[in-house]
Amino acid sequence: MLRHLLAVLLLPFVVTVLVPALLLSQFGAGQPALWQQAAGVLVFAAGFGLFAWCVALFVRVGRGTLAPWDPTTALVAVRPYRYVRNPMISGVAGILLAETLYFGSAALLVWLVAFVTINHVYFVLSEEPGLEQRFGQSYREYKAAVPRWLPRLRR
Repeated sequence: MLRHLLAVLLLPFVVTVLVPALLLSQFGAGQPALWQQAAGVLVFAAGFGLFAWCVALFVRVGRGTLAPWDPTTALVAVRPYRYVRNPMISGVAGILLAETLYFGSAALLVWLVAFVTINHVYFVLSEEPGLEQRFGQSYREYKAAVPRWLPRLRR
């Protein structure tokens, strides 16, 4: 349990709490409309729910953590992972989008774009090749069948 807590504190907590707090302290918040804040609350609930679901799947199915230094030992290809290969990152991006909406902050929007870009580059150059090495043909088949970020619009 401690290893999962450590992974969450060192990665998503820094990304969704510490960096946004620093940005808001430096650049301030905007003046969002009430509807923007309400949308932010709803997007936060969806993003956090997706993130928590994915962490639970990493624990139960993958028998590992979200941290690159303590990865899963089994390929997680169930539930939201049947539709996109990186729903946990989508959940974290949802949390960042929620904060951007809620605070009306351009700085948080820039951070969201940077986060998505950094993760895309990391997944293409490091994560996916590493998964191919660890899981072989099963990952290659999964990769061919499931899109990286956006689900296919089909039944």
